[in-house]
Amino acid sequence: MSIDSVFVHKMWNDHELSKMVKNGIPFPMLSDGGGKVGTVFGVYDENAGVETRGRFIIDPDGIVQGYEVLTPPVGRNVNESIRQVQAFQLVRNSKGSEATPSGWKPGKMTLKPGPDLVGKVWEVWKTDMAFD
Repeated sequence: MSIDSVFVHKMWNDHELSKMVKNGIPFPMLSDGGGKVGTVFGVYDENAGVETRGRFIIDPDGIVQGYEVLTPPVGRNVNESIRQVQAFQLVRNSKGSEATPSGWKPGKMTLKPGPDLVGKVWEVWKTDMAFD
């Protein structure tokens, strides 16, 4: 979503995204003309008429689970966004019986929150979670 019009999105998709993402992006692009949604999330600068780049992960209940806001010169990492969505989905599906440590990826070991884990996360982390 951006403050750009649907016509700008189409041009961007046709001339840029379609060349960068095989089969196109798997989600719709939305226009936030006037910055109403950006204002709610605190990323719209009304004086400049621009939005700061932000990524918001919102669960099915409408609760923001994670977000990242970057100034325009710094790009975002789509793979990290996907990894985080997968982590939030795993935790949600487990009803909180599993947690994902820093750098977790699908297929990697999860943590089982509870008193037995307190003070021992590093022991579990060093055996299976080390940075790839």
